Amino acid sequence: MKVADLYIRVSTDEQAEKGYSQRDQEERLRRYCEINSIAIRKVIYEDHSAKTFNRPEWKKILVDLKRNRGKIDVILFIKWDRFSRNAGDAYQMIGTLRRLGVEPQAVEQPLDLSVPENKMMLAFYLAAPEVENDRRALNTFHGMRRAKKEGRWMATAPMGYVNTTVNGVKTISPAPLKSEIIAWAFQEIAKGVHSIKHVWREVNKRGYKCASASFERAIRNPVFCGLIIVPKYMDEEEHLVPGQHEPLISKELFYQVQDVLHGRTRKLTLRPDKDQLFPLRGFMVCPKCGRNITGSSSKGKYKYYHYYHCDAACGVRMQKKDVDHEMVEFIKQYELPEEMLDLITIVFQHIFNSKTAAFGNELSQVKNELSSETDRLKKARNMLLDGDLDAVDYREIKAESEQRIERLESKLEDLEARQVKFNPSVLVKLTQLSRMYQNGTSEEIRTLMSSMFMEKIVFSKLKHRTPEVNPVLQLIKLINNKLQGEKSEAKLDISALPLWVTPEIQKSNSFAHGMKLLEILAA
Repeated sequence: MKVADLYIRVSTDEQAEKGYSQRDQEERLRRYCEINSIAIRKVIYEDHSAKTFNRPEWKKILVDLKRNRGKIDVILFIKWDRFSRNAGDAYQMIGTLRRLGVEPQAVEQPLDLSVPENKMMLAFYLAAPEVENDRRALNTFHGMRRAKKEGRWMATAPMGYVNTTVNGVKTISPAPLKSEIIAWAFQEIAKGVHSIKHVWREVNKRGYKCASASFERAIRNPVFCGLIIVPKYMDEEEHLVPGQHEPLISKELFYQVQDVLHGRTRKLTLRPDKDQLFPLRGFMVCPKCGRNITGSSSKGKYKYYHYYHCDAACGVRMQKKDVDHEMVEFIKQYELPEEMLDLITIVFQHIFNSKTAAFGNELSQVKNELSSETDRLKKARNMLLDGDLDAVDYREIKAESEQRIERLESKLEDLEARQVKFNPSVLVKLTQLSRMYQNGTSEEIRTLMSSMFMEKIVFSKLKHRTPEVNPVLQLIKLINNKLQGEKSEAKLDISALPLWVTPEIQKSNSFAHGMKLLEILAA
């Protein structure tokens, strides 16, 4: 009597659609063995894809057959697609089983493989499910690619998002708290101050636990700025399309981060232990040897004393408190007087408006052209409905209008992205430079130093050699110097002053100084 093992493999869709449940397969296989007087050694259940033979239970079968060589005659299954959906792998496995003395057989598609002609039928039985699998996979691929082109995210939600369904359509939306952490991470990386590892650790501290590799991979994905990647396929190159989801960051911020990641932006990596205490490290050089000044602390009897010093043998050493005092006094020379703030705000607003007037006119012109083109298309549609325009002419007008509208919308989007608004609060900071240095964090102080000085600072006996300073601050210092020499002034003749200056401002005691600033800025 022959001895058989029964192999039963199912998948979820086949259970629901084709009735290939485990119990049904087992019942039919047992009935076949009973009719043909075949003894059943054991029943193997498999719930795995048949695309390959890399299946858990099948591996166990091969090990068992090698141990019990000669004890099993046949492996029975319902159809050949239960055995395999890959013709090439199936032929190899049939050869392996025959070498072990075992014959594979499908009870509903029986074949005597000793007959050469039956191998043609075997090829058909094996190729048909493989073709079905490939067609299904190809349809799925094209469907997902079309969805990507329409701006839909077709996978597990990336960091900071959750998978949701809107009107029956699967999409992603920002996750509470997590989306804010990811947006913060992009802002920190764009500064180029801290390393990616440091930002990743801070992300974990803020409550968003993720692996370092996953984080570094995620920050390179444009999905966070509202773009979806459509991969290269055949003759179509990889490209980006606008996504239907809500972006977490702007496109400008995303590309700033990419510049930092690819080394196109100078990175100033802080060492938290020293740079928090010595923010001027990296901004000062030794007056004797020209090397960078560093900082360190010495322990006294009751407290620590902090010094800026040179690592070379030249012996330059300065107490941190003295350097800070000198720096504050130096910065005060470049502060804008508070009594001039209102006046200078009006001056800058006027200059800003005059410089951006042409830009505003171009923006208005594009909006008007877009409105006119939209009205033209609407008018053509109404004429078509009234019978005053035939379909052929309407299609030509529609194609031309849509092309112009698309071009104008693109231009309008670009102009609006480049539009800059005047922010008076920036000028307030010019009156608070010394306070920003005294009360700011290490990072804020270093940002202030970077914006003020065009070169490194040289301290010599606590008296700094004048470094090259931002041109705007040079103008402010020039005005301050003139103010000190003009405490008493003759009465102003305001008859020829610009009309945009209000009478209240014209009567201000500091107006003459503001006009001098305007003359310097206009020069």
